[in-house]
Formats: sequence, C-alpha cells, structure tokens
Amino acid sequence: MIVEQVWTGNAYRNFNYLVACPETGDALAIDPLDHKKCLAAAKEKGWSITQILNTHEHGDHTGGNKGVVKATGAKIIAHKNAKNSIPNVDRGVGAGDVIHVGKRVDLECLDTPGHTMSHICLLSKTDRPGLFSGDTLFNAGAGNCHNGGHPEELYETFENQLHTLADDTLIYPGHDYLINNLQFTLDREPDNEMARQLLADIGGQDPEDALVTSVGQEREINTFFRLQSPSVIAKLQQEYPDIGDTPDKRTVFLKLRELRNRW
Repeated sequence: MIVEQVWTGNAYRNFNYLVACPETGDALAIDPLDHKKCLAAAKEKGWSITQILNTHEHGDHTGGNKGVVKATGAKIIAHKNAKNSIPNVDRGVGAGDVIHVGKRVDLECLDTPGHTMSHICLLSKTDRPGLFSGDTLFNAGAGNCHNGGHPEELYETFENQLHTLADDTLIYPGHDYLINNLQFTLDREPDNEMARQLLADIGGQDPEDALVTSVGQEREINTFFRLQSPSVIAKLQQEYPDIGDTPDKRTVFLKLRELRNRW
C-alpha cells in the first residue's frame, strides 16, 4: 500500500488521501475535496483513480467528488446510510465490508458514528496498519459533534473501536489540527511531558510534510484517550465539581468534549 497525503492548504486545513496499489497503480481517493491537487498527484505518480471513499457527508469531504468522477469515472463509496446526503453513491458500505484497491490493497470499513451518524473509517490490512480516520480521530484530538453527530456515540466509538487498535497503527486524519490539539492536551493535563515535547518539536511543521502519529502515541498525547489520568480528572473537577473524585470514563470524555467545543 502506498499512501499520498494531499495537503489542501484551505481554511479548514483538510487532508485528502490517495491510497494506491503498488502492483497495478489503481488508487482510491479519500475525501478528495481539492480534486485538482488529487488528480495532479495521481498523474505525477502514474496512478489511476478508480474509486472515491467519502468518510462522511460534510461538504468539505464530498465537494471534490464531481471533479474526480468527471476526470476519471471513479465510483463513489460511502456509508450505506449516507446515500441520501451524498449524491451519486455507487456503493454503500458498513462495518466489516472491505474495499479492494488493485490487487494488493484491502481496506476494512469501520462504522464509526459520533462526528456524524454515517461516518466510515478505513483500516488497512497491511503489515503496519493505517487508519484513515476522517473527522472521528485527529492527531491529539477528537471530532466535534456539531453537525449531525452525538458525543455519546463518539465516546462509544473511541471506547469500543479505537481503543482496540494496535499501538503501531498509523493515523491519517481528515484535518491538520495537531498544534491546537496538543495545546488543549496541555491545558487539560499540564504535566504531560510527551505532549509538551512534541509541541516543541513540531510547532512549526509544514503540513505538506506532516507528522503521522500512531495509536501508541495517541494514547500518550491525546486527552480523549487519557480518561483515567489523575491530572486530567483533577483539572476537570475544577470546571465540573459535581463529577466527584472517581468519575467514569464516559463522564470524563463527555465533559472534555464539552470543554473542547468552547476552548
């Protein structure tokens, strides 16, 4: 599997992706909002975009579909419940379905509600797995639930699916929010030295060559994975004294998501 991360440079800081088969040159475009950049990247690599996967229905992830289809005839894949909100979907998928790219790339669909209720993440079946996480999981952060989502569902996705991923799984999110998210981590957990050091190391990173984190790193730097940290809980009690000394993980997650909404 070959992964090309395409930095759009837009105000929403979107990442688009091309996932290519090294044998055939067939490629899957994931959320190709900037269709011109995606098409140019595929042409430069000698790849043929044959499929599009929209992780969810928001316009900053589907807006390039028409341009890619017009240029390539690619088929559009999305969550099976998004067919009424994403035009011209050719294939609706759900949990456990597999997307084949060329002869050597298999991507498993994970049904990951929360940011929206029709959200798909893709997990590669490779020696070193990769997760194309859309707006569910960001580097050091979690998606918001403002436009068709539910925080309770997002918690269940984190707890029951993302927590089970192998530590070496690489994370390919839909946006570059790493610096802001690390700052939120440190606001909530001031003694998190790993987050502090990473922020110092990548504070001026070029999104054209962005850091790719792993699930193992996320467990250390992402507040939404650190629900039992004494420091996180102590700081949270300052905002929400009624949570008590031993709040459950769901309560911590939901309160953190609420704080992040206005931070």
